[in-house]
Amino acid sequence: MMKRKNQVCLEENQQKQEDDLGAQFTDKFVQETENVTLLLTLLEEFDFHVRWPGVKLLTALLKNQCAQVQGIILVSPMGVSRLMDLLADSREVIRNDGLLLLQQLTKGNAAIQKIVAFENAFERLLDIITEEGSSDGGIVVEDCLLLLLNLLKNNSSNQNFFKEGSYIQKMKPWFEVGDDNSGWSAQKVTNLHLMLQLVRVMVSPVNSPGATASCQKAMFQCGLLQQLCTILMATGVPADILTETINTVSEVIRGSEVNQDYFASVNAPSNPPRPAIVVLLMSMVNERQPFVLRCAVLYCFQCFLYKNHKGQGEIVATLLPSTIDANSISAGQLLCGGLFSADSLSNWCAAVALAHALQDNLTQKEQLLRVQLATSLGKPPVSLLQQCTNILSQGSRVQTKVGLLMLLCTWISNCPIAVMHFLHNQDNVPFLTGQISENLGEDERLVQGLCALLLGICIYYNDNSLENYTKEKLKQLIEKRIGKENFVEKLGFITKHELYSRAAQKPQPAFSTPEHMLFDHEFTKLVKELEGMITKAVLKSSEEEKKEEEVKKTLEQHDSIVTQYKELIREQDSQINELKEQVTLLTSQNEKMQSTMTQQLSQIQQHKDQYNILKLKLGKDNQQTGNQAEAAHVNGLQPEELSQLREQLEELQRQNQLLQTQLGEKDSLITSLKAEGVPSAEGSTSGVTVIQREVELLKAQLQKQTAEITQLQSERQELLRGSDTTAAVPGDNSLYTEKIAELESRLSAQTAENQKLKAEVQTLLESQESMEKDFASASSTAAIMQAEKSKLQQEVQESKKEQDDLLMLLADQDQKILSLKQRLKDLGETIEDEDDLDSKDQFDDDDDDEEDEEECDE
Repeated sequence: MMKRKNQVCLEENQQKQEDDLGAQFTDKFVQETENVTLLLTLLEEFDFHVRWPGVKLLTALLKNQCAQVQGIILVSPMGVSRLMDLLADSREVIRNDGLLLLQQLTKGNAAIQKIVAFENAFERLLDIITEEGSSDGGIVVEDCLLLLLNLLKNNSSNQNFFKEGSYIQKMKPWFEVGDDNSGWSAQKVTNLHLMLQLVRVMVSPVNSPGATASCQKAMFQCGLLQQLCTILMATGVPADILTETINTVSEVIRGSEVNQDYFASVNAPSNPPRPAIVVLLMSMVNERQPFVLRCAVLYCFQCFLYKNHKGQGEIVATLLPSTIDANSISAGQLLCGGLFSADSLSNWCAAVALAHALQDNLTQKEQLLRVQLATSLGKPPVSLLQQCTNILSQGSRVQTKVGLLMLLCTWISNCPIAVMHFLHNQDNVPFLTGQISENLGEDERLVQGLCALLLGICIYYNDNSLENYTKEKLKQLIEKRIGKENFVEKLGFITKHELYSRAAQKPQPAFSTPEHMLFDHEFTKLVKELEGMITKAVLKSSEEEKKEEEVKKTLEQHDSIVTQYKELIREQDSQINELKEQVTLLTSQNEKMQSTMTQQLSQIQQHKDQYNILKLKLGKDNQQTGNQAEAAHVNGLQPEELSQLREQLEELQRQNQLLQTQLGEKDSLITSLKAEGVPSAEGSTSGVTVIQREVELLKAQLQKQTAEITQLQSERQELLRGSDTTAAVPGDNSLYTEKIAELESRLSAQTAENQKLKAEVQTLLESQESMEKDFASASSTAAIMQAEKSKLQQEVQESKKEQDDLLMLLADQDQKILSLKQRLKDLGETIEDEDDLDSKDQFDDDDDDEEDEEECDE
């Protein structure tokens, strides 16, 4: 035995030394970031003998120095993408080790998790899970699920991406179980457990409410919730899978009205069928069931009632006398049975479950006061509230007392009627004061704190309807028997308790042992809300309360006055709006009436005109009918023709003015062209001459036309004078008719001539535009040529200057050479000319050729 222990110790020490050595190697290897970058580059090699050892080495580095290696990979270009390519490797060994590598890589690094997710990791992992057989698969499925948990847990961005990508719908086939659920392998249990955890990650209470609600909706729509409820009611499912399924269903329905309604309709496959809630509550109050399963059922019941007033009402209704069915077991009966059973854990669970049926629901708190219990034969029934206080006074276990006190505090808080019912029993207040004032052991201090909380609620929510137990009398009682400071100290024991802090962290009941089940998560919220208010209420003096009541009354009066003014303003606003609508309606009606009146006036005027015309036609005397009718005909037609003549003459005058302005513009344009003409645009001079001739011709025509217009105006005056004479002598109309015809013909001729002139002017304008374009192009060409000429002249001048500089430089050089030669001669050196030097070089070349020939002969 000693040898075996020594061998185990030696192996542990050896493993520790190896781990230390690996950590040292990793530190040195990672110090140079190029080493990790080179390793990532090598992973791109497809060769098995390179890629697989690289994966193993990088995994080991991540295990030893995770954060440092993660930082290097994160800043490396395409670092994460290279590692994601391992999942697509056709060799299973590399793919599986790649999964382990990505597990280490994604631990606790949200940035890498996001990159991996957006590299299509969800699609690949779900495909691998399906290929490997889903829940029936092996260790590879487990690795994929662990990687998915790393990517989704505490990462809202990836959770949203998972939901938006419709990957929740692909999880439904994982939970399809058959009728025979016996003989599950350990791997299948592990896989299904991880799959349930993956569902819980998406709907966890710690997520944002909006994200959780959308995931809950998606799970109901795709049938995932229904599939989980099927597992919940199936037979032969392993206990730990059943427990985790209950927890999963709890969070899928928590706070979702649609999902809660569906869960309420689920029935167990029993004969007769029973609601799933009843079957689960039977497990919760059964002391033979596993502890974790009972906690899971309590959590499921709490989630079913969370923000579910309808469900709370249905649970409380099963306790009311009018709805009790003796032939079937209801949820209320099970809760009452658990509340008063001999098992303290059942007492606590039932009390907490019933408290959740009353949470933030004043109506159900008042309804529960009607519940009557038959304790024994021959005795009158007692209320449920009274029975709870009776059990408290009988000296039960601490767990039972804590559960009942939490139920009573939740029940009477913010419910003055329940406070009155509680105080109506003469034994309750003395029991509470006695419990608080006693010096009890460590375990009982929590009970004292809860009793102080219950008594404080009776003070704070007291409506002073009971004379013996008004707020002031209860405070005096506390001051005499307990002491205000002692009362506040006992009240503070609740929040100082270690288990209180644990329960306040998350909604799910998580207790290591049944003895630690003391606090409920929702109750911790209530304590946090009430502790300060109760402390202030107890410590306040009567004078301060009176002042506060006066202030409250003043504020209430002020609020009532403000409310009255608000109502008055609302009424006035509504009246103003109604008046505005009436004004708008009347305005529209007025506009309609005005338009109708205008139409009617125009019709009346038309009728008057027709009446006058008829009156003129008919005349007063039947004998002069023919002459008057002819005169009326002449006088009726002549003004219309004269108005037409006036309009035509005015039109001709306007056209004449227009032509004159156009001619003036032409003259100014021709003058400017003459002044700005250049030699390069000689062709435009002839065009301008042609335009001048045409303009002169047009001027002559216009003068002629002006003379005709003047003549027409004089004739028009004669016609006007003639019309007066015609009215006096109606029979002589032949001359007038001929002149009218002649005028019309002349006017038509003038109109045609005017149109022709317009066409010619348009043609001239077009030719002028084209000539202006030609002139502009010629001017631009001349400017370009001039610029090029000046540029060339400048270049010639620069080249001349350069040549002059070179000549001067050569002259200087020659002068220097001559001076040097002269100096050499003065020194006695023989100076050869350039010709002599050239000839000498030629002779030297010949000598070299002869020497070469002699060497060849030899």
